[in-house]
Amino acid sequence: MFFNSLNFAIFLPIVFLLYWFVFPKNYKYQNILLLIASYFFYACWDYRFLFLLIFSTFLDYFTGIKMHEAQNNRLKKFWFWLSISVNLGFLGFFKYYNFFVQSFASAIAQTGLHIDVWTLKVILPVGISFYTFHGLSYVIDIYYDRITPEKDIVDYSVFVSFFPLLVAGPIERATHLLPQIQRERKFNYNNAVDGLRQILWGLFKKVVIADNCAEYANIIFNDSAHQSGSNLVLGALFFTFQIYCDFSGYSDIALGTARLFGIDLLRNFAFPYFSRDIAEFWRRWHISLSTWFRDYLYIPLGGSKGGTWMKVKNTFIIFLVSGFWHGANWTFVAWGFLNALYFMPLLLAKTNRNNIGIVAEGKLLPTFSDLMHMLVTFGLTVFAWIFFRANSLSHAFSYIEGILTKSLFSMPTLLPLTVLALLFFFIIIEWIGRENQYALQRTGFQWPKPLRIGFYFLLVFLIFAFMGKEQVFIYFQF
Repeated sequence: MFFNSLNFAIFLPIVFLLYWFVFPKNYKYQNILLLIASYFFYACWDYRFLFLLIFSTFLDYFTGIKMHEAQNNRLKKFWFWLSISVNLGFLGFFKYYNFFVQSFASAIAQTGLHIDVWTLKVILPVGISFYTFHGLSYVIDIYYDRITPEKDIVDYSVFVSFFPLLVAGPIERATHLLPQIQRERKFNYNNAVDGLRQILWGLFKKVVIADNCAEYANIIFNDSAHQSGSNLVLGALFFTFQIYCDFSGYSDIALGTARLFGIDLLRNFAFPYFSRDIAEFWRRWHISLSTWFRDYLYIPLGGSKGGTWMKVKNTFIIFLVSGFWHGANWTFVAWGFLNALYFMPLLLAKTNRNNIGIVAEGKLLPTFSDLMHMLVTFGLTVFAWIFFRANSLSHAFSYIEGILTKSLFSMPTLLPLTVLALLFFFIIIEWIGRENQYALQRTGFQWPKPLRIGFYFLLVFLIFAFMGKEQVFIYFQF
């Protein structure tokens, strides 16, 4: 069930009405409803994998309690590693089995030996990377006595499988989401309206911007050998906006939907393409994953407490792991490695925390210096996305070689003026709203009411005008 589908447009109001009008005063019943709705939502993808989600949920629920009750550290470690190994085992099997056996066969082939490998036609369970990380953080926090285990299986199950975040995040923490699940929730009209506004902006980003950019990015990347350098640059730019608007659009819809039920999810994006250096970009891009790796990998490895070598090593580790988390392809590893290289000058010069605040805060336009830094950072990001989008490393390198030709200075043959105009409109709205949680949160509040309502109707019109075949969200494959 896609967020941008008719099915979801029917599903959401039904759950909303039951939630607030049938069970308005009993959060326990509301949680049961959310759990049933979440399992139904997930089963619409493939009901067979619902059992994997339920098994993973019960595993972490049970091992969490057993760790807390363990009489000695040895028993506590047993339950901890049981949960970790089973969770990572499932993730590794479904996501990386074929990658590892094929990579092994390729490495052996370099020695002159050829072996037949047994690959599987494995269907990747949607959302497995996200709900696995929910469970891992929960188990790790219990192991290190940061939290106590949840005894109510319904409450814990909702934490893992709450339908707005189930298939593509944000990756929640028990310390943030569970307390909201465990308390009474009262309907707040302003909060609900704000949620609808965020859903509207998320749909606009996905349907109008991402899906249109995807059309031209696919044309160019899928036929890159026959494209001019200028077309290839356009293809990289289209994909750059596609992946941001697709994923942040999903996150906006998820956060807005959760707000309809009186629940606040972690913010996942903070206008990353307005960053002035790559460190700022990573503080603003896929925030829930970046902070997860920081808290559960970077800091346990020693973080920034050691010498320069430890900082460099740990930085490369988290970027490479982050790349590999995205998929079983060396292109993702290369993307992570490239971002680690980008990060190195800032880390070594100790300037990686120079740009903490919002660019041009309180001003209409950035300074010339900020503008140049944003353009350089954006350019580096666009270049890195080529590896992320390419089918293989050889495809990525040939794509870059195609850019570095005389045809780079030719007029592009693919110039979709409508899409470029929509992108220009989108960037302006994002810039105006960059000081808020999302672009529409306060945008237009000072406008006359008819103008503001007209603006919302324009967004709705554009969504319906460009809504065609339901396009899957990019991050469902991760």
